[in-house]
Amino acid sequence: MMWILGHILATGIGISLGLIGGGGSVLALPILVYVMGVPTKPAIAMTLVIVGTVSLIGLIPHWKKGNINFKKAFIFGSATMLGAFLGAKIAGLPFVTDNLQMLLFVIMMLIAASLMIKRSLQNSTKLSSEDHLENIKIEVYQPPVCQYCWLWLLTEGLGVGILTGLVGVGGGFAIVPALVILGKTPMKEAIGTSLLILVVNAISGFLGYLGQVDLDWNLIGSFVIAASLGSFFGAYLSQFIDGKKLQKYFGYFLIAVAAFVLFQNQSQSASPRKKSALNWQDKVTILNPVQTAQHNL
Repeated sequence: MMWILGHILATGIGISLGLIGGGGSVLALPILVYVMGVPTKPAIAMTLVIVGTVSLIGLIPHWKKGNINFKKAFIFGSATMLGAFLGAKIAGLPFVTDNLQMLLFVIMMLIAASLMIKRSLQNSTKLSSEDHLENIKIEVYQPPVCQYCWLWLLTEGLGVGILTGLVGVGGGFAIVPALVILGKTPMKEAIGTSLLILVVNAISGFLGYLGQVDLDWNLIGSFVIAASLGSFFGAYLSQFIDGKKLQKYFGYFLIAVAAFVLFQNQSQSASPRKKSALNWQDKVTILNPVQTAQHNL
């Protein structure tokens, strides 16, 4: 039943991507961890494969329409690829625990949710579609005062890549505005270019995890198929449903999921402390049998 439930939810990831153009990929990690029972670090590596594959499928129509700027994808993508690989290597360090990674993931979910809700609230303004997208991105992402914005572009790319490698989130909500504001990229071109960057990020981050964790390739394959089918179905539904109107509700849903992940994370972090306390008491009992016998008398 859990296997079936997990794949139904994986289909939901694809549907959300097809309907609202993003956000669904952040659900892959909690589904793998809390529904399918995959440990955190392998689940992050598996999420990178799933996100990268679904992004590659979504990239195809943008490539056909010529909405990809390969030069800017190389400039920004080179920094994000380096960051993703470093993030995956950092995740293997002893101080980077599963609880820390899930806490960072919750923060990323809350940021993505807040941006979705903010964009949905701005849908009421009467603008042309292109001006509307530009204004949303400019309000959400304030450009720095810089003489060499390409340097900021590389710096942000490195930061986004590190977070991708650490928690498995693609970071499209940060890549698109960076391309628009810092890279002076038209919105449609920025969306297509960001998908290409997400693909190379996922590959680089996955290579960083390769050899460090055990992967369930059968589960990866079935999740990719489910999410891909869901994305096609979501694209079909988008003809009848306005995805922009769903962003607010999906944002609130992400907040609820983040609260659930945070609760589970705190519960799991409390359990080892209780267990270690019990083990300490057992050791005291073993080391002091006479004192324990006197106490029992």
